[in-house]
Amino acid sequence: MAFRDVLDIEVIAGNGGDGSMSFHRAKYMEKGGPDGGHGGRGGSIVLRAIEGVESLERLVGKRKFKAENGAYGEGRLRQGSDGADLVIDVPVGTTAFDADSGKILADLVQVGQTKVIASGGYGGRGNSVFASSTRQAPRFAELGTRGERRRVRLELRLIADVGLVGYPNAGKSSLLAALSNANPAIADYPFTTLSPILGVVQEDDRDRRFTMADIPGIIEGASEGKGLGLEFLRHISRTRLLVYVLAADRDPIGELQQLQAELRSYDPSLLENAALVALNKLDLIDEDIAAMIEEELTQFGLPVLRVSARERQHIETLRDTIFELLPSRDAWAERNALAEDVDEVRIEPLQVTLRIDPPEKGSTEPERVLVVTGGGFEEKIDRFSRHLEDAAEYLSGVFRRQGLNTALKRAGAREGDTVEIGAFRFEYFDDQS
Repeated sequence: MAFRDVLDIEVIAGNGGDGSMSFHRAKYMEKGGPDGGHGGRGGSIVLRAIEGVESLERLVGKRKFKAENGAYGEGRLRQGSDGADLVIDVPVGTTAFDADSGKILADLVQVGQTKVIASGGYGGRGNSVFASSTRQAPRFAELGTRGERRRVRLELRLIADVGLVGYPNAGKSSLLAALSNANPAIADYPFTTLSPILGVVQEDDRDRRFTMADIPGIIEGASEGKGLGLEFLRHISRTRLLVYVLAADRDPIGELQQLQAELRSYDPSLLENAALVALNKLDLIDEDIAAMIEEELTQFGLPVLRVSARERQHIETLRDTIFELLPSRDAWAERNALAEDVDEVRIEPLQVTLRIDPPEKGSTEPERVLVVTGGGFEEKIDRFSRHLEDAAEYLSGVFRRQGLNTALKRAGAREGDTVEIGAFRFEYFDDQS
């Protein structure tokens, strides 16, 4: 299966069900009261982090995800059922972004963590709720609202507990094979690994394990996008412990300096993560030279272990040291989770502007149109668009209580002016004149 760590999808939450416009019908009862039930809420789109999946490849082939709509309300006060949420399982470490705004919708760093990334619409109210002493037979009901729809970019940023960091041909694949159950391709040429290879490292006599990744080789300028560039560094940023793999037969001091410089350019906080140095290819140099290099490497303030992946020298010591230094998942997640952007519920402020339109046919007077925007009034009208004429009296009371009449008067409204709210137009009259 090919490795995929970035995927664009479209998610559509379910619409809320419409409320019912119904009246009670029974034998020997000439006029029954309103008994329309409410519509159900639409299902939401939920991301859930699971373990054991290391790629977004399993989602390829399906780029659009839609949750169930809420059911319509029915007579006899029967409420429509809620639409089922649609749960999308993604690898732990997946971050979801709104593809249009760039906002972080979810950052799933713990197994079992869930996050709603598109909320289902609200169900509409049935006509039973609009009955009153003066409105005993409401012939209107409320429509459900639409569910959220958005384009989402998924990025996998955490692929392993331990990441092997090093230049091409430093022996990372060989070290992974020696430590774990992975079987990577191994050869004596650069860029053997073109995508991360995972292995599981198990402690001999205890039920402890961690996942280790041989991440594609870094080159100078990776933080600027050269080579595999950011594709490499994105995963390094989310591993709990880094192992710098240095080839003892090259320039290990210079390589470590350059590796840390690339990490610092990408994200300085990476140098604060737990880390150690594996001085590899010990079998290719003399013992005295190896001891001298190890002493020089200690200036970086990291534990240094001399190993030979090919000859399997000191592999158990390296494994045990990683177990000792590896931070707990909970502690790491608490410190490194990205802050999710909270969607603010904003209602645009009410504004009334006067527009003068040309005279209508058969008239010599220009038409005065008071255009209403904001205040949530257009959304309220949309909820009753199916029975708008019958709901007009109810809506006028709502608008009056919420200050629309006052705003119209302040804007200079006159008897006979046209009020325009979205596609809805009606004639203004002064209810206190």
